[in-house]
Formats: sequence, C-alpha cells, structure tokens
Amino acid sequence: MTENIAVFIDFQNVHLVGHGLHGGGSEPYRCVPDPIRLADLIASKRRRPSTAKTIRVYRGRPDPNHQPTLAASNDAQTAQWTRDPRVEVFRRQLNYRDWPNRPPQEKGIDVQLAVDLIHVAYAKPHDALVLFSGDTDLLPALELITSLGLRHVEVACWAGAKPLRFPGKNLPWCHFLDAADWQAVIEDWKGRV
Repeated sequence: MTENIAVFIDFQNVHLVGHGLHGGGSEPYRCVPDPIRLADLIASKRRRPSTAKTIRVYRGRPDPNHQPTLAASNDAQTAQWTRDPRVEVFRRQLNYRDWPNRPPQEKGIDVQLAVDLIHVAYAKPHDALVLFSGDTDLLPALELITSLGLRHVEVACWAGAKPLRFPGKNLPWCHFLDAADWQAVIEDWKGRV
C-alpha cells in the first residue's frame, strides 16, 4: 500500500544550506531548489512506497520597494510551483528594520511552519509528515506531534549538515540528501524574470 506524505520545506534554510554545501560556488539564483522535485525525491527515498500528497513551502517575500528583482523572482517561483495542486506556498514580508545596513530578515516563518505542522498532524490526511529544515526552533512542534501520537514524523537535511534530532535520541528518521540529489532538484533562475 502506498503511503501519502506531507513535505514541509523551510525554503531559506534548504536553499542556503544546500547552496553552501553543494552549490560549488555558483550564484544562488542559478541553483534554486524546486520544491516539487524535492518532495518527490524524498517520497522516493522512503522505505515504504510513498507519494508526496501535500507540499508546503515556507519563505520570506522581499519588498518590491526595496528589492524589486528579488521580489519578482520570488513571485514568479511561487506562481510556477503552485501550478501543481499539491503545492501551497506560505510567504511573509521580510523585515527591513536595519536596511540597507543589514540584509532583511525573515520574521514569523518558523512560527507559521510550526503551527501548520501541528495543524496538519491533527487533520490526519497523511501517513507521515516530513520536515526539511535544520532549524532547531522547529523541534518542539515535532516533539508535540510525536508525544501525542498524532502522526509519524521524519526529517530531511543535506548530507554534511546536522539533522534535527530529539534530545538524546537518534530520532526522528532523517533523509540525508547528497550532492547528486542537489543537482537533481535545482533550477537556474538567472534572467527568467
């Protein structure tokens, strides 16, 4: 029997860590991970036959008044990805408090992702939830879902990065994606906007 999974992608974390480990010095916009390919790859690597039924992407959105090109790219990527009915993209405006002295910051993305993890776990339409992130702020949500027995949880990370783990345990199960996986899921966005 094929299991249905929901894949949650902390996009900035996935993109920056993957680029740092496997980008080989290329420009970041030349190697943007495609969430659909990423979720389908994770589903194909599970021990049980699986399908990525739901793909949820969490990322900041640049302000077009400060960063018009990046905002246009972000909008175009969202439009492309959401053509697949399995994909839902959750974006929050970047915070420009110290702009231009410091780069803009994501605010509220981790909270949104944690809340949605718990919400989807309660909704029970999936056999497993897979979180692709290295952000330890998300561990309490995974711990709650596990302690309440709501859903089976797994994590994913790039090979060479530290996976999310419950304190003192080798859990949750982690899908380590390597350089070949990185190459299989990236797209070149240079000049596309």
